[in-house]
This record gives sequence, C-alpha cells and structure tokens, in this order.
Amino acid sequence: MIPYRIILGLLIFTVLITFSSCDRGLNDQNAADVVIYGGTSAGVAAAIQTARLGKSVIVIEPTNRLGGLTTGGLGQTDIGNKHIVGGIAREFYKNIKIHYDDSTNWVWQTKSDYIDGGQTRTGIYEDAMWTFEPSAALKVFHQMMKDIDIRIIYNQRLNRKTGVKKEANSINSITMESGATYYGKMFIDATYEGDLMAATGVSYTVGRESNSQYGESLNGIQAQAYGKTLLGKASNNSIHHNFIERVDPYVVKGDPASGLLPFISEGGPGTEGNGDKGIQAYCFRMTLTDHPENRIPFKKPADYLELDYELLFRNYEAAQGPIEEMYTYGDPLVPWINSSMPNRKTDTNNQKGFSSDFIGQNWDYPEASYEERKRIAVLHREYQQGLMWTLAYHPRIPEKVRQKVSQWGTCKDEYEREDGWQQQLYIREARRMMGNYVMTQKNCERIETVTDPIGMAAYGMDSHHIKRYVNSMGYAANEGNVEAHVNAPFPISYRSIVPKKEECSNLLVPVCLSASHIAFGSIRMEPVFMVLGQSAAIIACLGIEEGKAVQDLEYNQLEKKLIGQGQIVE
Repeated sequence: MIPYRIILGLLIFTVLITFSSCDRGLNDQNAADVVIYGGTSAGVAAAIQTARLGKSVIVIEPTNRLGGLTTGGLGQTDIGNKHIVGGIAREFYKNIKIHYDDSTNWVWQTKSDYIDGGQTRTGIYEDAMWTFEPSAALKVFHQMMKDIDIRIIYNQRLNRKTGVKKEANSINSITMESGATYYGKMFIDATYEGDLMAATGVSYTVGRESNSQYGESLNGIQAQAYGKTLLGKASNNSIHHNFIERVDPYVVKGDPASGLLPFISEGGPGTEGNGDKGIQAYCFRMTLTDHPENRIPFKKPADYLELDYELLFRNYEAAQGPIEEMYTYGDPLVPWINSSMPNRKTDTNNQKGFSSDFIGQNWDYPEASYEERKRIAVLHREYQQGLMWTLAYHPRIPEKVRQKVSQWGTCKDEYEREDGWQQQLYIREARRMMGNYVMTQKNCERIETVTDPIGMAAYGMDSHHIKRYVNSMGYAANEGNVEAHVNAPFPISYRSIVPKKEECSNLLVPVCLSASHIAFGSIRMEPVFMVLGQSAAIIACLGIEEGKAVQDLEYNQLEKKLIGQGQIVE
C-alpha cells in the first residue's frame, strides 16, 4: 500500500503543475487568458470582447492583414436583416458611418455623389453604414482595438501536424511553424479553414451531406433541369448563374473525342440530393474603380491561355438576339455583380454561367498544405486576371461588353500588392465542425428552434456552384447553386460553436461551426461571424471565471452576459 503522505504529495504536485501550465500568462509574454488563432472579423470581435472583459488576449494572424474578407473585398454586407446585428458587429458598422461622415475620407468622389448600389442599402436615418471600402474597414478595426490591451502576432502559421499540445482533453499550447509557442486557458479558432480545430483532433466534415442525413431538401447535389430557361421554373436551384442553352463543352465543337474544355468535370452531375466532397466555388471579391487617377488597367497574365475562356466566348455566341436580352437579372451585358462602394469603387462578385467563381477548382483546399493552398489561391487570381482582361480587351467578346469593362480596373490605394489584387481568397466554406448540435435547414426555416441562442442569422440559404459538367443533352452546365430565402431571422445554438467535451474542453469555433452545408450557406456571413466571435469570447471568459469547460456553462447566466454586451439572441 502507498503511504498517505506520498499520495498527498503527488496530488499537490499535480495541482501545482496544472496551475502552472494554465497560468503562464503571469510571467510569459507568449501566454494569455485567451489565444485566438485567425484575425478574421470573428477573431477581431473576439479579441475586442476579451480585452473589454479584462482578460489578456493574443491574436495570431497567419498573414500580414487583419479582418479577413471584411477588409479583403467584401464591402457589400450580406445580412438579410440588419436588426439582428448587435454588439461589437453593430458597433463596427456604426463606426463605418462615422468614418464616412468625415468629408476628408471622400477622396475620389464627394459624399453627395455616392449612390449605394448594394443589396443592403443604408437608410437616411440609420446610425450605421453597411457598404465600405476594404481600407476603411481595416482602419475602423484598428481604431476599435487601439486603446485596449490586445497583442497581435502577424505572419505566424500553426504547425498543423504537431503544433497542438493537450493535457487530457484540454489544449495547453499551440506552436507555429516558426517554433514560437503560445499558451492559453482558452483558445478560439477564428480561421475560415478550421485549422486549429482540425489539428486539435475535433471531429469535422467537408463537403455536402445527403438530404437524407438531416431530413433536408436543399443539401446534396443540385443538378440543372435541362429544358428550363433561366426565366422558367425548375425543380431545383441550379437554374441560376448557368449557361445559355446549347453551349458546346468540347474542344472541337460537337466532337467528344477532342476532349473537354478546361475546368469541366468528367461524368455527369451525380444523383440529385446525394452528398459528396464538393466545395462551393471560391473567388476574389474584386475591388474595382473607374477613376482614371486610381485605376490600374486589367493586364493580360503572362501564362494566359485563350482556351481557358472558350466557354465564355461560346456563351455569348449562343445568345439568340441582342446580348442585352441574354439575362433579365443583374447586369445584362457583363457577368458580374458590380456593387457600388464609396470613392468610386466596387465590391464585384460572380454572376451568370462563366464568371469570377473558379468552379470545381477548390475541392482540395480545406485539407491542403499551406503551399498547396497558396498554389490554389494563385490559380484563382490568375484565372480572374485573365477573365477581366478577356472581358475588357479580347476581340471575341462583344464590343459593348469590352467598352464597359475596359473602363474599370483594380485600385492603387487598397491592397499591399502592386497589381491592386488582394491576398484574401473568398473561402465560402471549408471544414465544418461536428459538435453536439448541428445547425440544419430546419433551423434556418424555424421548423426547429434552438433553446440556447448566442446570436442570429437571417441571410438566405446560399450556395455557389460546385461542379461544371456535361448535361444529358451534351451541353455545358453548372451544378450546386442554391438560393433559398428564409422567412425570418433564426437563432444559432451555443452548442454549435463548442466541440464535443471529450474532444476538447477549452476550444471555441465561431467560424467553422457545427452546421450542415446548406445551413452554413446562410450563417456564413461576415456580420454573423463577428457576432459569433464576440459570443465565443464571452463564453471563454465566463469559463475562465467559473473554472468550467466551455460546454458546462449555465445557459441562463450566459444569456445575461450576452445581452449585457449588446448581443441579440431572439
């Protein structure tokens, strides 16, 4: 039998070691109460909230720029309902308005000349503004973080193989590729990819679930119903952002033996409603300008291949009658959504069958190495650079289109790159955690309503195309688009941003949260990520104060904390 004094000594030693590993922040500059990996908008909101609650915080951003897509081109805010945006997110949009109320911030046009052309217009009497330049968003974020104690580490990437050290089911430290190690009591993964979550050993999924898995109707494969025009009604969603009918997919028209044109997948679309590993398309949300003094004209890429844009040429050539009548929604001439931003700039997004979305070329991205991800991002940028040069200058593009597009170019004053292109790729989805509660289409439609909300979403269930293929009639088609409205805002569960307790007890995941593909399509908006980032910080701080796992907080107490910090939960 082991003597009592030895047992007691071992217990005391264990407690001291545990206390020491959790409280290194007292003496170690690489330690904090809360360590946030990913300086996206969610990471920024989480950092601000943590510091305001009196806890020490470190933000580790793998690049040299904070804000993710909010400072990376997505200045046309997708919300669905402004009234559900509270807390730090609402404060951000109020500060955007304050920024533009200052006449010195109108450099390339006057405020009176600006017309908000976005989906989310700013009303005359609103105290917030919802459209903004990426540079304005970056300035506002830095101003909001200026007078509070937040340590930001730039250009440090997680060692995804061996960088997470756990004691039992709790993260003790995370180590970067550089060898730098950061210690915390709580950790937040605010990346678009979910890299910390995955490296910690938390369960996750990639791709689309079948409709049968969660009793949904909008998940899984969404093939185009051939024979239905873009104005007609079909039994699925892929009628949008698709080709004019009769676009030939082969290198030599009508000759399958000549091979498929670039970026068309072998085989058909798959069985309607079945799951797969497909990822909705990525792109760069282009920040363009038509101001001559600030414009960088579109340049033909060094490795430009005309064949890469043959489907674009054929789509115009397939039009019956004037090209202005090709489509009755959006811009009738150009395959873009060119939303106006202040200072004669735009947030330019994908539209029509062949546009800025690089369909089917991102499936490997979520699990890819850093180098492979960089290669994928470069290919996306080069594809879009070639697309914009083609639309502006190629003789096979109709003259009316060339005249319009050639007036535009990237901006000299927005991003670090000399060519005016940003580094932030639009990661519309990557990994998604598998927690104790999975948000689904039923939540979006309020067929099921959660009892532990930490924020709300209100945008439609939205998925961009996932695959380009040859349909049953032998023509090019896109697959995967879903555009389904939600009738009302819906709450997001506390349980959807925390892992299963046995997998990790001190990690929160506000971006790659636990949701089905189609539910994530509604939740994945920047204002919602800010809301969830703030809620994650409140949970982390409350867990520290009570000495509890992130899964074990009393919801009633948490709800009071959320509401006290301005969050809207119902």
